[in-house]
Formats: sequence, C-alpha cells, structure tokens
Amino acid sequence: MHTLRSFGSSVAGIAIAAGVLSAPIASAVEPAEIQGDATPSTIREVNLTDPADAENINYAITTEGDKRVVDIAGLKDKDKWKGYAFGHKSKAGNHYGDHVKVMTATSAAMGGREVPLAVITPDGNFDKKRPTLYLLNGAGGAEQGMDWITATANSDVNPEQEGMQDMVDFYTSKDVNVVIPQAGAFSYYTDWVDTPNNGYLKGPQKWETFLTKELPSALESRIGGNGKRGIAGMSMSATSSLLLAEHNPGFYNAVGSFSGCAATSRPLPRLYTQLTVNRGGGSADQMWGAMGSEYNVFNDALVNANPNNLGKSETYVSVNSGLGGANDWGVPGSSTLLVEGGVIEAAMSSCTHDLKAKMDSQGMKADWNFRNTGTHSWPGWRNDIFSSWKTFERGFAKDAAEAPAAPAVEANELSVDAPQAEQDAQVKDALSAAEQSPDKDFVEGMGAEGTEAAGAPEAVGAAE
Repeated sequence: MHTLRSFGSSVAGIAIAAGVLSAPIASAVEPAEIQGDATPSTIREVNLTDPADAENINYAITTEGDKRVVDIAGLKDKDKWKGYAFGHKSKAGNHYGDHVKVMTATSAAMGGREVPLAVITPDGNFDKKRPTLYLLNGAGGAEQGMDWITATANSDVNPEQEGMQDMVDFYTSKDVNVVIPQAGAFSYYTDWVDTPNNGYLKGPQKWETFLTKELPSALESRIGGNGKRGIAGMSMSATSSLLLAEHNPGFYNAVGSFSGCAATSRPLPRLYTQLTVNRGGGSADQMWGAMGSEYNVFNDALVNANPNNLGKSETYVSVNSGLGGANDWGVPGSSTLLVEGGVIEAAMSSCTHDLKAKMDSQGMKADWNFRNTGTHSWPGWRNDIFSSWKTFERGFAKDAAEAPAAPAVEANELSVDAPQAEQDAQVKDALSAAEQSPDKDFVEGMGAEGTEAAGAPEAVGAAE
C-alpha cells in the first residue's frame, strides 16, 4: 500500500511539472454570490413517438416485426444510455422501457439548460409515493458513455453476489425511485466561481443550485416523491454527494460515497480535483477559486464533515485498497486497470481513511466498507449499489428529510493534522521525482472512472 501511495504522489508531481495546474486565480467570494437563481425546474418526459425527441437516437433504431432494435454500439457515447432506456431487456427479463423513464429538467441558474434525466421506477406509472434516490455519475458521465445505466446494463444476475446484478433489476425490486442526471461531466456537481467555455464545460455550471433547489420539488411532485431522499455517487461524485449533504443539513436522509476523496482544499487532494476537471476543459480555480480560499474550503467535504452538517443523514462510505482483485483480471485493458486504476484507488483509500479519522474524532457514525482488494473501476461500484442499500433503507425509514439548514463551516478548521503533514511531504517528494521522469501520458489516466469496458452488445431489442 505504501508503494502505491508513493507512486500516486509521483504521478501528482508529474502532473504539476507538466503544467496541468496553471490557471488564473479567482478572487475570494461568498457562496451566496455564486449560487444561481432557484427557479423550479420544468419537467418533461421524452417520448420516441415525438420526432424531436427521437432525432438524437433514431439513426441507430430499426424495427423488426413488433420489436424496436437499438444498435447500442452504433450510438454516440452521449446517447448510449438512451439506447438502453428505450430498447434494452435485462437478463432477468425486464424491459427497460417499462422501468426507465427519460426526462428533462430545466435549470434557470444555468441559462435555461435542459438537463437529461434517467428515472428508474418499480412500476413506471408513479402512482405510489416513494423515496427519491439521486444517483450521480463520475467524471466522464453519460457524455462519455460512462454512466450508471450504460455501465451496469449487462451485469450478470448472480444470486450469490447480488450487488453485481443489473442495476435496474435491483432498484425495481425496491420501493424507491432513482434519478440519474445524465449531464454534468467533470463539473463536480457544484456551483462554479467562473463560467468555463472549453471541452465538456461550457456555460454556467450551477449544479448544486440545480440539484438542491431547482430540481427536487418539481421532479418529486411529478414522480411521486414522499419527501424522503438520498444521494450517492462514485469517484468524482463521491465527493459531491458528501458535499451537497453537508451544505444542506437534513435535506438527504441518506448519503453514499463510493471511491472518492472528501478533501479538496489541501495540495494533494486539490491536485486530484484539478486532474479531473482539466480533462473536461476547465480548472479547479475556475470552479472554486484559489486553493485554500474561503470558497474552496466551503467546498471541502472533509472540512465540512461535522455532526451539524452530516449527522442527520445515514452515511455509507466505501473504497478499495488499490490492489488488483479477482474482478480486475481478465477484462479488456486489465493491465492498464491494475496500474492506473490501482494508483487512483490507493489515493482514494488514503483520502477515505482521513475522512474516517475525522468522523471518528467527532463521534460520527457511518457504514464503512474498506475492501482489501480492488481498483478504481466498475466492479466495486456495482457492488456498492447492493452494499449501500441497507444504509439507504434505514435512512428512508426515518421521518421525511428536513428543509435545508445553514451548514456550519469553519474556514480555518484543520481536518486531520497527521495526513495534512504527510500529504504536504508527499507533494514535495513528487516534485523531485517528476524532474527525473515526467511521463505525461500516464498522468492522463488519473481521474478516470476505471478502464473496464462496459461490455455493450452491438444491438439490443425490446417490444415497443
């Protein structure tokens, strides 16, 4: 483990040497100045019988008798999840079209942007009031075909390891509606200081405003929400899930964080953040301002992990060790997965141990899942869907979530003294190592959601 962590520090140093961190520094601002308009979203259900809705996917649809056949492999990455939603049949026999509704929601804070949503529901008609679970994608998200729907659609149903089964099959067996925002790649789902205009990040990024103020009331009234809600995410959005819950105490009955780094305002965690955002065309300074600034600290989920902010939510946190396990061998690209995914997950493991130390020191409880093996890849996250359910079920059994309260943020609060000093030393060592072996190609792998292929078939069919 120490070897992997040192390797992770070397990669961090290489990125710094390569100039990945160069960006203008934003001035200090108050959170209220950054958050956008909280106009309730307008919700619309997408229907393939409408030519306007079908135009982004109909190029890959053919009909055979009474069946619609969708060529998943022929779809653009950003449209693959729609192909599954409209034309996939799970191994358990469920037609996705009966249980996955494609919707859009407007965001006034983001200039009227229409955000696509995948909504998983047990019966498809929203006649019964249920809790709402918001499930966030990782860095590349649906825009890169790396979303929850696409990555879990072909999982085997394994009674002995229920967490590996098709996600839609699993959630439709529960009394919950699951909402997956299918946009927001590389955004960290927070409200940005500046408006980026490059790559995947173009236009206002006001995701916290959208997810906590604009979307919930409008959507939950449409799909039969009962006032109880949860939030979960993996990799990039593991940080986001903790953070949004901390910023809105009591708003979520339960929170799930899978393979993430809660800290964002210290040198090494800040580097992980920058590497992720940079892949999308933005910078951490555009997102939160200068490292260690008040707004950066406001968006540090480790600093904000205290009983007032997170104590009202049932919490599940998982991470793998970074050491290759049985599920990491024999998949396409496994050698890259074992190296790059191992380094990334080892770094996330260090971050997660910091979070546990902080929460333990304040008497805060959580369901911790430290796995002895596993890399930064989909097998562990698929398993988290099942492993975290008891936490969410316990949270949903509580009274309805409260209205958001003001978070307690101590700008000068040190999270955990020992890891702070250790990480500062690691960054210095990494800079020295980078001078001797700057390998930018390897650095590009940092921040990825793992390299395991989703295993999409060339075509799937479902009855209309």
